[in-house]
Amino acid sequence: MLSTSQVNDYYENGFVVIDYKLPEKTLNEIKHYYNALLLSHPEFRDYCPTLLKYELNFLKYAKNPDILGCVKQLIGPNVAIWNQSFFAKPEINGKATPWHQDGQYWPIRPLATCTAWIAIDDTNEENGCLKYIPGSHKSRRTKSHYTNNTKHYTLNQELSSSEFDETKAFSLCLKAGEMALHDVYIIHGSEPNTSPHPRRGMTMRFMPTSSTFDRKLAARQKKKFKLDHEDRTLFLMSGVDESGTNDFIIRS
Repeated sequence: MLSTSQVNDYYENGFVVIDYKLPEKTLNEIKHYYNALLLSHPEFRDYCPTLLKYELNFLKYAKNPDILGCVKQLIGPNVAIWNQSFFAKPEINGKATPWHQDGQYWPIRPLATCTAWIAIDDTNEENGCLKYIPGSHKSRRTKSHYTNNTKHYTLNQELSSSEFDETKAFSLCLKAGEMALHDVYIIHGSEPNTSPHPRRGMTMRFMPTSSTFDRKLAARQKKKFKLDHEDRTLFLMSGVDESGTNDFIIRS
């Protein structure tokens, strides 16, 4: 569980590193599932935006009570997972992720998601660790982004440089198995990986069921963001669908 200090850090900074760490056996299992996925889908070499569409075994990590318990402390007891993704960032030429806010992409209203970002390898500045702008979530709004379709990015929405001060960035350096939880509005991104070591990271996107996953909005966003959120399957992790508007139909 998160301490009172850790909960306060999350609300103040927009992220918190939790005490729980995945064991090596679990990390090796995650690597195995991802390597198997790559055999069938080599296009996911750098980034897979939707793990659960291709391999439901990844869902069991979202059910981990040590992780889910921390998430519930932050967003409440009624929780669904609507997405898991994988930022592979291979050695030598791993792609950068531009500075952005998750809320720019997510078809959730009102916007609300707590992301668990799990280091599958040791992460540091040399291999392109995730970076946060602490406190940038406090305005509770999405800031100005523009579309950048460069092949060197994993995502195509880049935050305008006038919206934040990069000198205030915090480098999320983690050991393999460690993880951080971050808010839907926090500004974050990462540099390319030119090191000889991979920097794999898995994300799990939890939403309070007081919000609605809006499939019509996702359909309208699809072309611009190049992300197919419309067909995501929602899985109820805890409690009930508080809004009464979310469906949990399994989608292939």
